[in-house]
Amino acid sequence: MKRVELFTDGACKGNPGPGGWGALLRMGPHEKEMSGAEAKTTNNRMEMTAAIRGLSALIEPCEVDIYTDSKYLIDGITKWVHGWKKRGWVNASKKPVMNADLWHDLIELTARHKVEWHWVKGHSGHPENDRVDALASDAAEAIAAGGT
Repeated sequence: MKRVELFTDGACKGNPGPGGWGALLRMGPHEKEMSGAEAKTTNNRMEMTAAIRGLSALIEPCEVDIYTDSKYLIDGITKWVHGWKKRGWVNASKKPVMNADLWHDLIELTARHKVEWHWVKGHSGHPENDRVDALASDAAEAIAAGGT
């Protein structure tokens, strides 16, 4: 099974507001950068979208180390999702789980791979996190300015 590193980040200008996501896939010496944006979204949705898009780019099952500065993303997929499933996709406050559509996508994608989640402190000089932060921020700025 091939081993891949996936670095992800999301950004939002306002919350909700125009947002962007960035991802960097690395397998050995090969790298692929990806980014995108939505006109009205939240930071959490962009964090999740970055991971979803990165995992979606993999064409075969892999061992994937995912690096993110989003505790929401890591805690959601490694801890909270199990309780949400048991409770029929309502949270501990008995309200519908936010971003359930993306959680379902993420569950499906992570099931195809052997995934390990790694938290990195954002804006701390981590080179790959800084790269995906710039991709996400640039995408958010572009859509906020009327780009695509």
